[in-house]
Amino acid sequence: MRMILAGIAAVAVLLAGFWIYTAIRADSVAAEFAPIGKFVRIDDVSLHYVDAGVSDGPAVVLLHGASSNLRDPMLALGDRLSGRYRVVAVDRPGSGWSSRGKNPDVALASVQAEYIVGLLDALGIDRAIFVAHSWSGALALELALDHPERTAGLVLIAPVSHPWPGGISWYYTTATLPGIGWVFVRLLPLPLGEMMLDGLVAAAFEPQTPPPDYPRRAGVELVLRPEAFRANAQDVVRLLDFVTAQSPRYGEVAVPTSILVGNADRIVSPRFHSRLLAEQIPGAKLITFDKVGHMVHHAAPEAVAAEVDRVAAAAAAGGGQRPADDGRRPAVEARPR
Repeated sequence: MRMILAGIAAVAVLLAGFWIYTAIRADSVAAEFAPIGKFVRIDDVSLHYVDAGVSDGPAVVLLHGASSNLRDPMLALGDRLSGRYRVVAVDRPGSGWSSRGKNPDVALASVQAEYIVGLLDALGIDRAIFVAHSWSGALALELALDHPERTAGLVLIAPVSHPWPGGISWYYTTATLPGIGWVFVRLLPLPLGEMMLDGLVAAAFEPQTPPPDYPRRAGVELVLRPEAFRANAQDVVRLLDFVTAQSPRYGEVAVPTSILVGNADRIVSPRFHSRLLAEQIPGAKLITFDKVGHMVHHAAPEAVAAEVDRVAAAAAAGGGQRPADDGRRPAVEARPR
């Protein structure tokens, strides 16, 4: 009995330590990775964004993936695009420094699209090319489908677009549970996430290596804060049903579209996403990079920038997507790393 009680006491002390560490460390993470942009109020959400580049140039909006924030796409693409475009990067609701709001469905890409449109309105942008990574592929596609008047074109990088096998990781589902999730995110993600950070970042970039000092420059630890982790988990958990419902509509996308993917991506499989998507969108261009993983915009940033140029030129020339051959087959290009 004494051993059992001692074990319970030890676990209680450990969990209390995690709780206290998370509370203290979350504040220091916030201070270390302070906002780098401006804020605008869209309904009940405060959106954190960066507005850079040529103010009168075509607008390009960078949309980050899950477990990320606006620093990541800006790190890879900001300098490459800002000389000829108005580049806007935004933290999606609940990510980075953007607040979550009270809408119970804010995890859905359709709801987040409304906030992105609100941002365009606030910045006086009529139409934009959306450059979207991973999770935000579904968001950019939602914008093209339901806000076509605001969408000049799409550049999709390793996009999530279709339902996938394998379900959702346990830590995401746990974080979203009522009550239990609130406690969970205040106990484990931050201390364990910091212990595993280098390995997690390496896995995201595999088989490439991350850029020097990437975790600090990209503010990776921001997602480990309790409310940010829970918001990110909600986004991931609700994405599967969302793309299941949205994917039959991709044939309706009528803007110039480029899809860039690595054939070694183990996070968002090209087999279940990019290849199917390219078949559905009339005239879409699919570029597959050999021996490249999930972070294509870091592995091949110049190629991504070139596709932004191509899409921008096509949008300026007419705005509509020109079907390839029979209107269904994508233009497919394979590139060595």
